[in-house]
Formats: sequence, structure tokens, C-alpha cells
Amino acid sequence: MTKDRRGGLTSDDVWLLNEGRHFRLSEKLGSHPDPESGTTRFAVLAPDAGEVSVVGDFNEWDPAACPLQPVGQSGVWEGSAAAPRGSRYKYRIASRGTGYRVQKADPFAWMHETPPNTASIVWDLDYAWQDEEWMATRGRRNALDAPISIYEVHLGSWRRGADGVTYRGIAAPLAEYAAESGFTHVEFLPLMEHPFTGSWGYQTTGYFAPTSRFGPPQDLMYLIDTLHRAGIGVILDWVPSHFPTDEHGLAFFDGTHLYEHADPRQGFHPDWKSAIFNYARKEVRSFLGSSALFWLERYHADGLRVDAVASMLYLDYSRQEGEWIPNAHGGRENLDAISLLREINTEAYRRFPDVQMIAEESTAWPGVARPVDAGGLGFGLKWDMGWMNDTLSYFGRDPIHRRYHHDELTFRLLYAFSENFLLPLSHDEVVHGKRSLLEKMPGDDWQKFANLRLLFSYLFVSAGKKLLFMGGELGERREWSHDGEIDWGLRAAPWHEGVRRLVADLNRLYREFPALHRLDTSPEGFEWIDCRDASRSILAILRRGGVGPEVVAVLNFTPLPREDYAVGFPSPGAWREIFNSDSGHYAGSGIGNLGRIAAVAEPLHGRPASASITIPPLGAVFFAPEESPSR
Repeated sequence: MTKDRRGGLTSDDVWLLNEGRHFRLSEKLGSHPDPESGTTRFAVLAPDAGEVSVVGDFNEWDPAACPLQPVGQSGVWEGSAAAPRGSRYKYRIASRGTGYRVQKADPFAWMHETPPNTASIVWDLDYAWQDEEWMATRGRRNALDAPISIYEVHLGSWRRGADGVTYRGIAAPLAEYAAESGFTHVEFLPLMEHPFTGSWGYQTTGYFAPTSRFGPPQDLMYLIDTLHRAGIGVILDWVPSHFPTDEHGLAFFDGTHLYEHADPRQGFHPDWKSAIFNYARKEVRSFLGSSALFWLERYHADGLRVDAVASMLYLDYSRQEGEWIPNAHGGRENLDAISLLREINTEAYRRFPDVQMIAEESTAWPGVARPVDAGGLGFGLKWDMGWMNDTLSYFGRDPIHRRYHHDELTFRLLYAFSENFLLPLSHDEVVHGKRSLLEKMPGDDWQKFANLRLLFSYLFVSAGKKLLFMGGELGERREWSHDGEIDWGLRAAPWHEGVRRLVADLNRLYREFPALHRLDTSPEGFEWIDCRDASRSILAILRRGGVGPEVVAVLNFTPLPREDYAVGFPSPGAWREIFNSDSGHYAGSGIGNLGRIAAVAEPLHGRPASASITIPPLGAVFFAPEESPSR
């Protein structure tokens, strides 16, 4: 029994579904219109249902008009109706033997109504992509030895036009701005359909549908296509850790806990008051695996950032003793979630070896970004939450006290290469009373802006890929609010536009110099020249890329300029000052080294040469050999 890939279920489909290994379910379940006949095939998984029908505006929402039929013992119900593209619909489910009756949105729909409306919409995904050049070259752009600097964006609050926010309307301005600011990728907070705007997309109901708040699916494709044609990669946030319990959604779908655990000790998330997937159930594994691969294939996503991985790994996450159920071995590890993550990552890289799977994982779980065959979870990158917490803790201190907390900067090197890390300054750090990055900095405005420029300099000279949430590059004073937009008027203020220029220059240096990115995940790429000068709160760093010139960075975390400061260098000769965070171009005070220094053959800090340099107050200077290419 064979059919085209969008036809009904075959015996192979049923077998793969029941094995938990069907990762193309969106081609088999959901609604699939046939333009030639004007009919649409509907298929839904509801194994405990006694009756299922499709109701919609094409049959006056009559439960008796379009009944679906069970497909053997698969648990799938299937049928056709005269429902053209654009029709609104739901499944009317009558549970077997319990009297439960409900109308559910289609878990596999490609489009839903704009909230607060909850119906699914018959749609197609036809689109003429024009990103062939990007797709042919993205493997090297997403590689671990490539520069990856991510601009994290909440689409609804980046920039609002006269008609609000649309995928098409924001495409050109976002692509232009991301390129102007030097970012290599844009990462979107979840764009999958969600009922509550205030969840920022992290309470997903439509695992195969972009939110219709900003337009139909083809308009999101246009946005991604536009970014690709501008040389910008796209990463999508994806949330397999929990889902909301709205009646039209996945919860208690067919009169049973089909998608979630029935026992609240396993199926209820105490932090987010939401449902937790039953990762042991084969149909759920196929559902989630299909969703992940769907966005990579149909929307040309260059990677997925998987949210809240820690909550998936631990059965006792946010639970007290007695509020969770141990695994079969008596431990707290969620063995089913672990095996599912490994399987999804393996399949993602098998089918799309040029993407990146990224874990937001906040614990010391070993091997998150290590291959499955080496015992890891199989992600390509992991957010380094420890770096973020230590760094922001340090920068929040008055400089007079920083000498006593020098280890908050140096501790990371004990584990920095145990995973492939990404260094995040994300949306989570500038909301809910945490203050904006600028307002986290101590001192008056001069010190705040100098500190912020120094923070970004430290980010870009540290080993690891980079992520910055929108607005941080402008030094916004206000916390992020999903109801507003970036304060674009700040670009007219020299200090704020100076921060944006600095970020753009750091991004360009990061791309231009292999020393700053090529060995980001290898200990050969980072060395302390001197990390022991806690009394003056100074760090000296050497970055290597295996090819190209080395880069020396010296950072001063106090507001006192340091003149004639002796630093070891890897070789004698002339070294250009390729970056100075205190430059007048960034609205700094202009203290520096007049563009170059001379290193002499006098050993220091274990190096064969040394130089006396000037380090600006709350500033960073980077040097490269004179013969290295200029910007």
C-alpha cells in the first residue's frame, strides 16, 4: 500500500507511529487540501475516541455532517470534506464510554485563527523559496569553527509599524538592521501559535503552525527567505518541555491524557502551571520529533533553540520530596526525555547536517553538547548560564569591590571547553524587575555606558558563540516589555548609538579574525596571559584561531586609566590597536595607545615579549600584529 507523501496513512506509517519513530507526521495527519477536487483530507490521532467528526464553517459546525472513520487499530481517524483552503475547522471528539464531548483544534494544523479565536484553518505551505545560495553555503556558516553571533528577537516588540507588526512588513527592516549591526543570525522567541501573548510564545498550542498574529505561513517563509538572502541565519525557539491546558489544545485530548502524563507528579509543571508531555508514549515521541524536523524542512530554519531542557531531564525539577516519581532505577533522571532528545538530535543532524540544535540547559548535566555515540545528548551548542550569571553578578558590583570577586570572571575556564558553549545575554535577563543591561551597571551614566561597552567587549573576547537580546545593543534604559518596542529614538543620543556602533564593530572583528571564533569551543583557542591581577581588576587574554594572526585583549574593570601597564605578548614587533572600547567613535573618552604599540623581546607572563600599554578606564583594548589585515 503506497501513496504520495501527502496521502493517507499506509501500513508503514502506522508501524512508525506506533514505534514512536514517525518523524513526518505532518504530511499524514492534519488537513491537506486538494485544489483539483476542492476537498480536504482530515486525519487526527484520537485513540480513545468513540466518535470523531470534523466541524467547520463549511458544514455549519454540524457534528453529524462530516464523520471521520478509524484507520484500523492505529488510533487515527480519517476522512474528507468539501472544505476549501481558508476554511475554519475543529475536531468534535466524543470519548469512548465516558460521555466526554469537546471541540479541539487540530494538533497538526499548518495555520490557526488569530487568538483569542481558536479554530484551525485549512491551508497549504506552497512557497517559491529564493534562498538557494544561503542553503548551499549555510553548513560553513553554522559550523562550530564559524563566527556565530545571534541577535535574539521578540518579533511582536522589535519594531511596530503603522499597521502593527507583520512578517512581511518587518522582513526588510530587520534584515537590514541585523546586517548593519554585524550579527550572523537572528533567533526568534517562539513563533509557533500560542493563545496567551504574555507567554512570549513559550506556551505553545500549534506545534506545526506559526502564529497568525503576524500573517499566514507564507509570510513567515518570506521573512526567513529575506534574512537568508541578506546573509543572516535564522534560529527558531522550540518548546517540547510543556504546553498550556486550554480546552481547545492538546490537554485531555480524546477524553484521556493522550499527550500529557495523567499523574500530576509527572504531568503538571509547578512553575508554569502547564502540562508536561508523556515522553514515554510512542505517539508523543512521533509528534514532537515531527514538529522539530518540520520547522527545519518546511521553513528552512537553520537551527532550533530547545527551551527549558533542564526541566525535561530531571523528574524532580522544581519539586519537593514526595512530589515526583523516581525512574525505574530509583533515580531522578527522566530516561524517556533523555532518549527522545537524543533521537531528535540524531535525526535532525542526519537529515540536516548543516543546522545547529541548541540547548537552553541550566545545570551541570554532562555532555549536553556532545555526540550521542559518545554518551551525550547530541546538541551542537549549549547556553552557558553559569557564564551569564557570574558575569552579570561581577558587572553589577561597584568597581571598588570587584577585586574581591575576580574569580567570577576566571572560574569559567575550569569548565569552558567541557561543552560547545554559547554565551547568552538573553531576554530572561532584562525583564521581571531584573533591569536592562545598562541599568544593571553601577555608577553614574558615564560609568554605566563604559561598563556596558566593557561587558560587550568581554563577551566577544571570551571563548564561545554569542547571543544578545534586542535593545541591549542600544543600551536601552527600560526593561523589555512585550507590549512595547525598542526605543529607536535612542539612536540619536551619542552614548546609545555609540554602544550600537561598538557592537557592530565587535561583530565585524569577530568575523574578520579567526582568532576570535575559529577555536571558540577548543582550549587551544583561549589562554590567559595574566588572570592574577585581582588587585587592579585587570585581565589579559590571548586568542588563537590556528590560522591568521593572534589577538591580545586587555580589559580594565575599574574606572582608573592604567598607563605603562606591562603585558606579555606572544612575539616582539609592532601591534595594532584594532579595538578600543573607550574610542570617541563609541562616545568614549578616547584614552588609548594612538593606534599601535611596540612589543620588545623582554619575557613577561610566560611570553617571549612584552609591551607597556595604556588601558582606558572601564575599557578594553585588542591588539593584532601590524601585518594582520585591517578592517
